Amino acid sequence: MKKAFIAPTLILQLSLLVNAQQPTPTSASKPGGEPQKPDAQLPSARQSDDDAVRITTNLVQVDAVVTDNKGKPVTDLRPEEVEIKEDGRPQKITNFSFVSLESMERLDDKQVDKNLPPTPPIRLRPEQVRRTIALVVDDLGLSFESTYYVRQALKKFLDQQMQPDDLVAIIRTAGGIGALQQFTSDKRQLYAAIEKVKWNPGGRGQVGAFAPISGEPLEAGLGDASGGADRQANEEIEQFREDLFAVGTLGALNYIVRGLRELPGRKSVVLMSDGIQIFNASDSFGASRVLTSLRRLTDLANRASVVIYTMDARGLQVLGLTAADSIQGMTPDQIERGLSDRRTRFFESQNGLSYLAQQTGGLAIRNSNDLSGGIRRVLEDQKSYYLIGYRPDDSTFETVSGRRRFHNLNLKINRPGKYNVRMRNGFYGITDEEAVPERRTPQQQLLGALTSPFNAAGVHLRLTSLFANDQNAGSIMRSLLHVRARDLTFKAEPEGWYKAEFDVVAITFGDNGVVVDHINKTHTLRAKGKTYERILKDGFVYNLTVPIKKPGAYQLRTALRDEESARIGSANQFVEVPDIKKNRLIISGILVRGLSQEAYKKGESGQVNEEMSSEDPTGEADPTAGAAVRQFSRGQVMEYAFFIYNSQLDKASGKPNLKSQLRLFRNGEQIFAGNELPVNLQNQPDLKRLGAAGALQLGTNMLPGEYVLQIVVTDLLAKEKRRVASQWIDFEIMK
Repeated sequence: MKKAFIAPTLILQLSLLVNAQQPTPTSASKPGGEPQKPDAQLPSARQSDDDAVRITTNLVQVDAVVTDNKGKPVTDLRPEEVEIKEDGRPQKITNFSFVSLESMERLDDKQVDKNLPPTPPIRLRPEQVRRTIALVVDDLGLSFESTYYVRQALKKFLDQQMQPDDLVAIIRTAGGIGALQQFTSDKRQLYAAIEKVKWNPGGRGQVGAFAPISGEPLEAGLGDASGGADRQANEEIEQFREDLFAVGTLGALNYIVRGLRELPGRKSVVLMSDGIQIFNASDSFGASRVLTSLRRLTDLANRASVVIYTMDARGLQVLGLTAADSIQGMTPDQIERGLSDRRTRFFESQNGLSYLAQQTGGLAIRNSNDLSGGIRRVLEDQKSYYLIGYRPDDSTFETVSGRRRFHNLNLKINRPGKYNVRMRNGFYGITDEEAVPERRTPQQQLLGALTSPFNAAGVHLRLTSLFANDQNAGSIMRSLLHVRARDLTFKAEPEGWYKAEFDVVAITFGDNGVVVDHINKTHTLRAKGKTYERILKDGFVYNLTVPIKKPGAYQLRTALRDEESARIGSANQFVEVPDIKKNRLIISGILVRGLSQEAYKKGESGQVNEEMSSEDPTGEADPTAGAAVRQFSRGQVMEYAFFIYNSQLDKASGKPNLKSQLRLFRNGEQIFAGNELPVNLQNQPDLKRLGAAGALQLGTNMLPGEYVLQIVVTDLLAKEKRRVASQWIDFEIMK
């Protein structure tokens, strides 16, 4: 009988792997039993259209949504039925297309078993993204009451409305600089972001939608001059404070839109807020400050192909007296003045939300208590749109008194019937090349690679971060960054040496967007002879160790720049570090490697690893099939190992009762499910930290591409809601 992995071996392997010079297979004894054999295959993911808004000297192209009088999209317009005007002058349409963003077919909610483990996310490539959505929670302006309903709507969106090919971020306006690093298709990361959505007592939002009307001193009502002056001063201070917070909200949106500019296609921002007041007759300076910020934001959004949708999180409000109002001792005039101020402030606060949506071609959803329904309307609105382009005149980009002019756009439908058109209201006469400065410094280039949710491919990187827990050391996160060395520029030196220099930046963000750890170093790599040849062929692994001080959701983002060629690569990974002390069932990160069938059957694991650690490696082990790279050939055997924490112990026997199952996914769909097998309890020194392992026979007809291995563990002794845990890791089948 072949022995299974034991728990200390996996920890040792994690330590050895992160200190290795190259990705070698792990050293371990064989798991027992025959490997499971999946052969199922699915077609590859679909391609999306190139659908960017552009402003150049040769082409002005904008997007527009056209609906009939019932709100249904009009999908069959012809170019001759559309007229576009710039500053009132008709333009000749040179580009005209209809873009449909119907996403993957979604299972009906009734067909989804809520008790099943979550489906692992798809690693999206730019051409696979159908919708890019930033759900922005204005916690600088949400009331305590609104915050609760926003959280519920966000959870419902993830549970029922988000599609596998959606790229989504949940961002707080009071969050840290890590906001742009949160675009993902991984629901685990998004759920972690929702947990951070809380009422901000330091913001402009209050407990309820309104401040309660309170009784004033009688002398103030009788005309006490000092009392009236104090009241006016307090109101002015409060208004100034609200203006500052409103500008802060718009500044956060500005930052988000700038980040979205890097992403392909048409993007959407959904702002959930209790309103932004932009017009205030008593404070023209404050109103001007907010309005200026709004205009800058809308121009930036239009140029970045971003549509802004706004939702008033307060819903439908009663603007009369409420139970929270205390009007004892107030005169009728005072009560009416308080109610009038309430109504005025409410409607003025909706103006900013309406302005943002109207100027960028979005919808302003207000006076509705169904926030989930509002998000549904936004998603429905994004299903299709038109791209309309024309060749601008030379005067479009000319300056007047040294300043660029704003050009108004208008679209008219020349077809019988009534139609609603929503599009961007215009643009400044600045080309995209002028508006977006080129990144010139190395630090700017690295920062750009770090902020994009897609990996830069100038230097191919592969990042693997594994969570584990040690009784003495606590929670551990080890990260392996595999670098394809042939993408670097090696310079020849005397005596047969070769040298490459590269910059590495690694930033770890916590679940609140705050940087918890960072590395910024320049390295020199020198090698010669067979070592140089091996590095060029197999690459090398860069060790990243991130200290874990407390549980939470972490995201590690890395970028590498070759000094000589200026080529850049980037990679990122989300790692959830659970709280071991809560005594809930938890699975560590999964360690995998690939072996040929011959090596697996002959039990040559130890021999292969000894050979790979020598200066002149030979044998059957494939470095690319190690834990850092995970590129396997069809027909190989994939071994996997992991830890199980906090299993419940039987009161009579003192032993756990666990079952594990293997599942395999491709393109978000399950293609293989193994049998539920009992977890081997032999040679386990710590029953609260169980080591487990298995093997998977890769089918000879499996399609090349990316796959996900998921491990599901069931604790038969735990309570119903806590008995299932899952973990996954991705790998690739090569041609």
